[in-house]
Amino acid sequence: MSTNELPASESAGTANAAVSDMKLEVVIIPVSDVDRSKEFYARLGWRLDADFRFDNGFRVVQFTPPGSKCSIQFGAKLTAAEPGSVRGFYLIVSDISATRGDIVSRGVDISEVFHPAAPGAQFQPDGSESRLIGSDPGHTSYRSFATFSDPDGNRWLLQEVTARLPGRVAGDTTYSSAADLSKALQRAAAAHGWHESRTGKADPNWPDWYAEYMVREQSGQELPR
Repeated sequence: MSTNELPASESAGTANAAVSDMKLEVVIIPVSDVDRSKEFYARLGWRLDADFRFDNGFRVVQFTPPGSKCSIQFGAKLTAAEPGSVRGFYLIVSDISATRGDIVSRGVDISEVFHPAAPGAQFQPDGSESRLIGSDPGHTSYRSFATFSDPDGNRWLLQEVTARLPGRVAGDTTYSSAADLSKALQRAAAAHGWHESRTGKADPNWPDWYAEYMVREQSGQELPR
């Protein structure tokens, strides 16, 4: 029987099993002034990857946020989207207060850190009653946010994530900076201290325990106790 003769559900399953990798690497940001936007994203500390100009007026500029596997592009004759129309692109951070402080130090306006009083509050305008000032009281992953915009009004959303929900690929454990790795080690150390107090004895294999904790934290698996 060919795949054309399979029921739709079986045919889809077969196709899914053979699907190739598709890595999201670039998103387009609509801007009105390329040089102004280039200065803004450079001021944020994002890496400038390219600035290509062509005789027909086409221009493409690419930046990559620190630690990101996905880049942004903007330029001239690159998109018909209205400048400033991008909303809610997520920037995932491990310490939202520290990241906000860094952005402020670069002279960029950014909201206070907030947590939502209702689902979806992170997408509401600044000053909304559904945004409660301060990080989530329990520092729960996915629950603390801050927002900032580029000169055209394209709006970025910081979100603090330390422990992932299930569904991430196991084994894909990476840290974008020494600071992120340090914070992950600190969380593992705190959890391991609780583990030793629960068992009532020192754990000579703590390096293995740390490693297991950090891998599971990033892949969204149940954390060791």
